Amino acid sequence: MVSTGRTTAVANFPEENEKEALFQTAAQIARFHVLAVQFSKITIKILEFIKYAPVSEEKSMSAIPLKNLRNIGIISHIDAGKTTVSERILFYSGKIHKIGEVHEGAATMDWMVQEQERGITITASNTTCQWGDCQINLIDTPGHIDFTIEVERSLRVLDGAVAIFSAVEGVQPQTESVWRQANRYQVPRICFINKMDRVGANHEAVLSQMHERLAARPVLMQLPLGAESSFSGVIDPLAGQMLTFPESENMPATSPIAPEYAEAAQSAREAILEAAADYDDSILDDFLEGNTVEPERVYAAIRKGVLAGGLFPVFLGAALRNKGIQPLMDAIARYLPSPLDMPPTPAFNPKTGIQESLPCDPRGPLCAMAFKVFADEGRKLTYLRIYSGTLHAGDTILNATRNQQEKISRMFRMHSHKRDRIETASTGDIVTAAGLKGALTGDTFCAVDHPLILAGLDVPEPVVSLAVESRSVEDREKLLPTLEKLLWEDPTFKVREDRDTGQTILSGMGELHLEVITRRLADDFGLNVKTGRPQVVYRETIRKETEHHEVFEIETEGKTQRGELRFTLTPLERGAGVQITLDDENPSIQLPPELRTALREALEQSCRTGIRSGYPITDVRVTVTEAPFIPGVTTMMGVCAAAQKGFITAAQSAEPTLLEPIMALEISTPSEFSGKVLTFLRQKRGRITGMESRGDMEILRAAAPLAQMFGFMTELRSATKGRGSFTMEFSHFDQAPKEDLERFGFITA
Repeated sequence: MVSTGRTTAVANFPEENEKEALFQTAAQIARFHVLAVQFSKITIKILEFIKYAPVSEEKSMSAIPLKNLRNIGIISHIDAGKTTVSERILFYSGKIHKIGEVHEGAATMDWMVQEQERGITITASNTTCQWGDCQINLIDTPGHIDFTIEVERSLRVLDGAVAIFSAVEGVQPQTESVWRQANRYQVPRICFINKMDRVGANHEAVLSQMHERLAARPVLMQLPLGAESSFSGVIDPLAGQMLTFPESENMPATSPIAPEYAEAAQSAREAILEAAADYDDSILDDFLEGNTVEPERVYAAIRKGVLAGGLFPVFLGAALRNKGIQPLMDAIARYLPSPLDMPPTPAFNPKTGIQESLPCDPRGPLCAMAFKVFADEGRKLTYLRIYSGTLHAGDTILNATRNQQEKISRMFRMHSHKRDRIETASTGDIVTAAGLKGALTGDTFCAVDHPLILAGLDVPEPVVSLAVESRSVEDREKLLPTLEKLLWEDPTFKVREDRDTGQTILSGMGELHLEVITRRLADDFGLNVKTGRPQVVYRETIRKETEHHEVFEIETEGKTQRGELRFTLTPLERGAGVQITLDDENPSIQLPPELRTALREALEQSCRTGIRSGYPITDVRVTVTEAPFIPGVTTMMGVCAAAQKGFITAAQSAEPTLLEPIMALEISTPSEFSGKVLTFLRQKRGRITGMESRGDMEILRAAAPLAQMFGFMTELRSATKGRGSFTMEFSHFDQAPKEDLERFGFITA
């Protein structure tokens, strides 16, 4: 009855039933919304946990033997294809599942917004991938000269490198620079000639340039199949195979060497055997006797040559068309060293004063270098290369460079800018650590009870400066603390206050370097600043030798502050820098150790302050010949004051002068415009140092003052109808022109 009545009621009042249904639906939607919000919050917490939670022990440590670990970098001139090669390495190793292109701003290793917009690498990024039995810790470095410190500090900690060459442009200026950097740190290398599919590709010309310009011994390990647009693969003379690279396959297709390539392949194989025989005499004996030489023996001999720095195996490919990458990865595993192949790391023990030799041993004393510091949301993230021992999250360690203890709060293994949290890192690892508040590039971290200091790295001096000022009072208060965070990251970036105008002056390696920094102030830190035109960073020096005797004595608060010294200022050849000689064996220098240290620091500070313009002094030797000590009278304040006052007085009488930075240029222009470009350079006080023809293009090498080079790209493109280009790097300091000497008060008009 009740049921029947309800049915009747519904039948009689359908609009009320609809309202009830609507109310029920609304209530369900409301409950669903509440659940969705709660689920969203839970999801966020889970994602945060995943981001920072420790991963398994297998992931936190290298789950492979040290002999299978490869710490490598990708180095080359800008636009040779470093990031494109890195992207393919990540794809074919299975680290990523989709290839991102640089020109689309989607490359994995170019994660900064400015990198994606500009299509260039600005900061070195590292990642880890697996290829066969090998774990590859890979660092993709910039190619632009303004960011050379990224290459410098990467090569300082890497065991090996892959040098990329363009098959069209060959050995370019920045290629020479990074090659010299790798030579300085004795980094074994293999080479990859990229862009074999481009019009004008000529790998033989690249090999010739490697001989001539890099003084290297390249060993061509492959021959090309086809040329330029018809390039389809490579020939491996040792394996006796042709390799092609189907788009639908992750591994190359192999086939026997075709008869038409047999003679060239045999000739290439003999050249490889000849190079290998220099490192294995038995190979030459077997070859001359007609015995079979197994490829594995040749691989082993070539590897010896690579590790010794005498051989540089060369491979061919076209990374943008996904050709030649897998054989390159095989070569990384086959020829480049593991941490075990590297000589023991020398480290100085400040407690004992003894140089120690650290073997590659996870059970040895902890020793790691901070080779990069990154400001991550206002906090320091420190990149570490571990040379010896084992490191755990939560450990208290010693920054031996600054003699301060630090605690590691968390550790990560990086994939570009993404992080996988780990709990343990060991010898050979490259990891990042949070919590090291005092860390700077080049610092050494070690066990608290076993201090060790590693050799640092060469940091080039900035050559361009820029005045900045904030647009608001609020931004003014934030500017200096924000700039300090950028100073953490980049040793080539300097900040000072102009003592005459009170302006904040930023100094860096070039226009692009400073442009990136000012853009980061706005994008990363929300600070809008006004900038002036970039200015040249000069140096001061002297032109004649001067001897000076200085006595400083003053009485303050009833105590005498006294210092006395005699010294000589001597001009040096260009590029010699500053040399301060304070002979411990000289009986006329009677100062105790702490006053000797104070005297040296005072003289170094005087050199940094300059004579007239405020720019640092260079190419000068300061030789202290006398520094008497009177107990109770000679003080640290007196010695420092005597040094600073005496230095300025002596330098003023030593014919001070101004030096300007000179840049090395390589200009590429169509032959029809070369005369116009030469005239253009002479007007800018440029000096031609070499010329070379490459097809219908002329390559001009020149030296020109940096002061004349601002805006040069726009002028060059106008003169060559958009077809000219150039690269530039710092070369040396040289005498500034008369107008600059007048402007800075070195001479009167």
